[in-house]
Amino acid sequence: MSDPAHSGQGRWEVPLWRDVTDGQWNDWRWQVKHSIRTPDALKKVLRLTAAEEEGFLATREVFHMAITPYYAALMDHGDPTCPIRRQAVPHIAETHITDAEMRDPLTEDTHVVAPGLVHRYPDRALLLVNNMCAMYCRFCTRKRYTGAVNETLPKAEFQQVLEYLHAHPEVRDVLVSGGDPFMMADARLDELLAGLRSVPSVEVIRIGTRVPVVLPMRVTTELTQILRKHAPVWVNTHFNHPKELTAEARAACGRLVDAGVPMGNQTVLLKGVNSSVRTLKALFQLLVATRVWPY
Repeated sequence: MSDPAHSGQGRWEVPLWRDVTDGQWNDWRWQVKHSIRTPDALKKVLRLTAAEEEGFLATREVFHMAITPYYAALMDHGDPTCPIRRQAVPHIAETHITDAEMRDPLTEDTHVVAPGLVHRYPDRALLLVNNMCAMYCRFCTRKRYTGAVNETLPKAEFQQVLEYLHAHPEVRDVLVSGGDPFMMADARLDELLAGLRSVPSVEVIRIGTRVPVVLPMRVTTELTQILRKHAPVWVNTHFNHPKELTAEARAACGRLVDAGVPMGNQTVLLKGVNSSVRTLKALFQLLVATRVWPY
């Protein structure tokens, strides 16, 4: 069960999940299978506002909604300003696009050198390995890419990535992202990391994931063993509010760190979620106590 100090209503308070066993709830595959993807399903957990319902209808063709039951249980069902809810539930404000906003704000598309491989900085490259996430964060900068279908970089295209890296030994640091790499099958992730490790010039492998935040039960013993086998592998995650650091989330981070995986946290500054010194201070202190370095 979630830590009451950090939970919303708790799964035991939601009729939809009262008959779910602990074994089911703690199975990451069950969580993904039962993710909330429609307003009707969400209404069984929250009292939706008109702006939220309109937001779903206005954005569903552009950026899908998926919320794990675990993360949904952390939301305040009656407060639309809940910091967990604001990160996960569509809102009509998402359709208010200014002239200054860009489809590709990090200019990744113009630096693609092989399928999924973005080489923008001299000694670093970004590898986008899939387009599925456990939850689709409403602030995502890759809405053009994630959530449409569940696709993983084909092996033939990954071979092209390896050929590029072998031919460009100046790349010493590869950030593996997506989507979320931890949504891949263990065997596929193992193969991918082994491939990157076969490139002599690649010294640093980093994985960007929000799984410890929204689906901590995915951090299994098998997953940590894979990461340990290909060490050093760094894991960067995104805790954005103290409420996200539940007992389950802290335990998932502990499993990674205990396996020798260094962890960092890149907090996204979000208005109305963590845009105060008090909230950020509490978040960073909890992260340090969890052995996750905030930056």
